[in-house]
Amino acid sequence: MSLSLTFACLWVLAAAIVAMLPMRHQYIPGIALLILSLPLIGYVAWQHGPLLVLLVVFAVLSMFRRPLLYFARRAMTRLKGGI
Repeated sequence: MSLSLTFACLWVLAAAIVAMLPMRHQYIPGIALLILSLPLIGYVAWQHGPLLVLLVVFAVLSMFRRPLLYFARRAMTRLKGGI
């Protein structure tokens, strides 16, 4: 297995561990995992191409669907001239 896929598997394990924490302890490690997912996606893309990138993106989106929806809604209200 390549280094990028090894990192992706470790990222999934870390995300699963963070998900088991109480909600008040999930914020800082969750944001760190979300930030780390971007270079990880790029690294997988660089080594393996678009098919495996889609799988990694799907994993990130499935684990962070609620925070990403929150940030998307917040960005849309700011773009529309809201608060």
